[in-house]
Amino acid sequence: MRDDVRDDVRGQVDVLVAVGRPAEARAAARSALDADGPDVGLFLALARAHLAEDDDDHDDAAERVFREGLDAFPDDIALLAGYAELCARTDAMDRPGRHARGAVLLARLREIAPDSAELRRAEGAGSSVSIGAKDEASARRVQSFDARRAFADAPTPEAAAAQAARWAAAAPHDLRLAVLAGTTAAFAAPGRTWWRFLLRRGLEFRCAVGAVVALLVVVRLTVLPSVPYGLTVGLGLLMGLPFLALRKQLRTARERAAERMAAAAAEPVREGGAATGGDGSGPPELPPVPRATRRECAFAGVGFALLLVVGVAAYVSSVAYPRYDIVAHDTFRGLKGFDLQEEYDPFGAVPDNEREASTAKIYVAEDAAPDAAAEYLVAVTTGDFHEMRESYVHGEGDAIPMNMTAAGTVHGTWRADAGPYGAWMRCFRYTEAIIGTPRAMCAWADKGSIGMVLFTAQDGNQAAIEETARSIGADFLRPAQE
Repeated sequence: MRDDVRDDVRGQVDVLVAVGRPAEARAAARSALDADGPDVGLFLALARAHLAEDDDDHDDAAERVFREGLDAFPDDIALLAGYAELCARTDAMDRPGRHARGAVLLARLREIAPDSAELRRAEGAGSSVSIGAKDEASARRVQSFDARRAFADAPTPEAAAAQAARWAAAAPHDLRLAVLAGTTAAFAAPGRTWWRFLLRRGLEFRCAVGAVVALLVVVRLTVLPSVPYGLTVGLGLLMGLPFLALRKQLRTARERAAERMAAAAAEPVREGGAATGGDGSGPPELPPVPRATRRECAFAGVGFALLLVVGVAAYVSSVAYPRYDIVAHDTFRGLKGFDLQEEYDPFGAVPDNEREASTAKIYVAEDAAPDAAAEYLVAVTTGDFHEMRESYVHGEGDAIPMNMTAAGTVHGTWRADAGPYGAWMRCFRYTEAIIGTPRAMCAWADKGSIGMVLFTAQDGNQAAIEETARSIGADFLRPAQE
């Protein structure tokens, strides 16, 4: 087989691997080896076709191919480097023998090719992303790394695109160069300045988005607890939309490059020679893609610090609660008070409730008959209720006793405006079962107090009922003096 046709077969095999057809690539490479004898490029292509499966059995098969190639070409630096890369990326616990062979191969490479690019690539294999990796994250990382480097090194975006196109034409079977050419061409187009900025300064933009979201969360936790979390989450998602659009454009560029190369690979190899492209000068070898750069590690540290700040703020907010003093009036609004705690303790089952930090009283007129209905019933307790939620006040859980079915006929229930000191509050209007007195009940709770008031409400006006409940709560519960 002519050398140029053999080169074209090797390129076709590489393309089939790159576009996700490794079985076809293996068949083509093995057929060429069987027909025309050993060839370094075909051994490498066949090994890559096995490695593309990302499977233990195929990794074993790739190792056999490397050994077969080294039996025929014992000092070939490309085969030595490829085998060393396989060994470096092998789990030492899973395949200790293969992993250990990597050091021997690297030593041989240092002996025969101390300054070669193959040696540098093999030495960095354990700390870099595999260019042939199938997973989307690695493919996107390689693509972004190459495009950022191309735009940074070129004087203009158009120059970067033109240079990448020349490199791709000179190596028509290299998917990495084809993706680079497609990406730079797409991002160098007019009106793509914003996308180039995101590509090159995405870490800074992500950091800024994270800082804004973290600030909003901290403010929500500490200063504006009434602001819904959905607003913060929605803003964070809105600020993250550009990255979704960027990923879509990168994926489109990869797919187009793969489609073009797949179409080229489907063409039969002609004995007349392989087509050439470019200006005759080969493209440079693109450097390995590091798993993490110092810059990325630095921004990861910033991200961790932001998460730590949010976590600390959330913890402090969760365990912090307002402190109150209870003012248990012996007389209230001209009425005499009677202690009910011995007979009636509505908060006895509330966790973290302390009896000495509670009160429950009724108030009646001085000259009221023994069977007269009380004008007010007030019950208040304080404590660490940092797990209190608005949903507990409005019907979920047993934190607040609100079963009104035994009290009488309920005529309405509603969410009231914020209770004393910003608590959540719920009110009922009902007719007392025994003597038919129209009454109202309101209960409130926050992270430091729970309270309920019952009183006579003749007209049933909701605004008046809420105001009465708030004023009574403020009379019995006051912020503690530090």
